[in-house]
This record gives sequence, structure tokens and C-alpha cells, in this order.
Amino acid sequence: MSDRYTNGTGSAETIQVDIDAATRRLMLALDALEAAAERRRDADRDENELASRIQALGADRSRLADELDGSLVKTRRLERANREIAERLDLAIGTIRAVLDAGEDE
Repeated sequence: MSDRYTNGTGSAETIQVDIDAATRRLMLALDALEAAAERRRDADRDENELASRIQALGADRSRLADELDGSLVKTRRLERANREIAERLDLAIGTIRAVLDAGEDE
């Protein structure tokens, strides 16, 4: 505090004013501490929410990767079937043309 209290020169009113000022500073410090603690709780909560979202995104990514792999397999199968059908159609068209050409030659 101050030297005036130790040597007995401070009045009771001055001491009370100093105590009130110290109490106000203490209350302001406690309010600041409480606000900081609240901000920290909010930051922790936000961090946990972010971690949950990242985990959900990872699960979605895995699911989508599996679906993409399945779609690629299906696409390759369809492309193979399309080529086989095109070859068969070409063969059938060739056979029909040969039959038609043979019929015209007669």
C-alpha cells in the first residue's frame, strides 16, 4: 500500500478510498479473467467442433472414394460391353451386306 499507513499518518477516509480503488481494480481484473476464460472455452468448443467436422469430412471422403472406385469399375465394364456390342453390330452389318450383295448377284 503506502508509507502513510505504516507510519500512522493516513486518515481512515484515505484508507477507505484506497481500499475502494483497490477493490475496483480487483473487480476489473476478475471480470477480465472471467472474459478470458469464456473466450478460451469458446475457442476450445470451436476447436472440438472443427475436429468433428474434419472427421466427418474424412469419412465422407472415404465414402466418396469408394463410390468413385465402384463407378470406375462399372464404367470400364460398360465400355467393354459397348465395344463388344459394336463389334457384334459391325459383324452383323457385314453379314447382312454380304447376304444382300449375294442376292443382287443372282
